[in-house]
Amino acid sequence: MSKTVLSSLCPTGCELPLTRRGHERWLALLNSATELFLEKGYDAVSLDDVVNYAGGSKASIYKYFGSKEGLFTSICDYRRELFFKNICVSFDSERDDLRNFLIHTLIGFYQKITCDENAAFMRLIIEQSQRNPDLALYLHQKGPEHVQKTIAHALEQATLLGKIQCQKPYNSAMMFFGILRNIEWKILMGVPTTIDNDEVVEHIEYCVDLFLNAHKVS
Repeated sequence: MSKTVLSSLCPTGCELPLTRRGHERWLALLNSATELFLEKGYDAVSLDDVVNYAGGSKASIYKYFGSKEGLFTSICDYRRELFFKNICVSFDSERDDLRNFLIHTLIGFYQKITCDENAAFMRLIIEQSQRNPDLALYLHQKGPEHVQKTIAHALEQATLLGKIQCQKPYNSAMMFFGILRNIEWKILMGVPTTIDNDEVVEHIEYCVDLFLNAHKVS
């Protein structure tokens, strides 16, 4: 993990791990806390539990994360980086075909949300967001809003090149992610899904074609 990315995951006022051993300790605390939060729930896990599971001392948690809330926020940031790593990528208008870019973005998103651990963590985020409005706003800005802005930027570029006509790129980006909203909510609510991967890809391609048709140059 680069120092720039690591810095973005470090709560304000906390120290960055500067050595390899420090980074390994930081990551061990992060992964151990994640496992415990998913298994027992946020409220049922204490910092002592995390230390007993990961080894080390509470001093390391305070040093790197500041508090239990800071630890959870860092976990959210870390998992967000992993979740969107191959999804939230910049659109290159000279290199990328817009249709393929949109289809691959949604396929990547689908593959991520169908991972059991990702789905479980998303449920945990929703639960904690209800109790902490500041955390909810922060996670929304760094997650859904950020990826929607990435799609909006791609639509802006395509519009400038005359490939499509999109007057409100951000609104269209929100609509774009609605293509998988039903599947996403079924997963989050634990509703069994009978659709297979081929059907999902067919659904995505069909909806992206409708989406682009609605933005075609008149």
